[in-house]
Amino acid sequence: MEIIPAIDLINGQCVRLTEGDFAQQTTYDSDPLAVAQRFEQHGVRRLHLVDLDGARAKQPVNLPVLERIARHTQLTIDFGGGLQSNTAVRQAFDAGAAQITAGSIAVREPDTVGEWLRTFGAERILIGADFRDNHISINAWAEQSERTLVEFIEQYLAAGATTFVCTDVSKDGKLQGPALATYQQLRQRVPQAQLVASGGVTTLADVEALQAAGLHGAIIGKAIYEGTISLEELRPFLS
Repeated sequence: MEIIPAIDLINGQCVRLTEGDFAQQTTYDSDPLAVAQRFEQHGVRRLHLVDLDGARAKQPVNLPVLERIARHTQLTIDFGGGLQSNTAVRQAFDAGAAQITAGSIAVREPDTVGEWLRTFGAERILIGADFRDNHISINAWAEQSERTLVEFIEQYLAAGATTFVCTDVSKDGKLQGPALATYQQLRQRVPQAQLVASGGVTTLADVEALQAAGLHGAIIGKAIYEGTISLEELRPFLS
């Protein structure tokens, strides 16, 4: 299972939100590059980089930060936030992203994201499946759609996608454990999908449980910054 630390960006700084709420923001470091380099020094090979300013602006804002991290580390970076057009996706790749995560646009404009899958390849386009109570969340997590998580994943598997970042928005940033039962059910319903767990990963036991459930990857953010999981503890998963 891939261990994927997260860096969320606001004003070029490393922050974390709770349940995606900009009013519940904690700033952890003013230098995201130093954070990324620290991850790399501990054996991390992947990074989930989220442009929260871009998500609000509906276009990438923190591309210079992406470029710095890509230039000064060997990390495989997936980048998301504000990617609403072919131009924006190309800008992210040009700045050094190995992959991008198609978030809200994957719900609103499936034809556009289907074109990205065909143009760039499924290995470079991750599908963001944000959910609450097994239904897809939309509009910056403020609303629930009628589409179930399984239906959404099945639709994109049919369109050629392979990898899904599944974020339980009710748990994100709250350090209350991941939606393990949901991920176990998804593994049974859509076994061909590569599932990356996101939201709520709090302890090493959570990581071990996700690995045992057959998850492709786990994104870990606040737990690292708050010290409930140490980078040293994660070393066995990084070899």
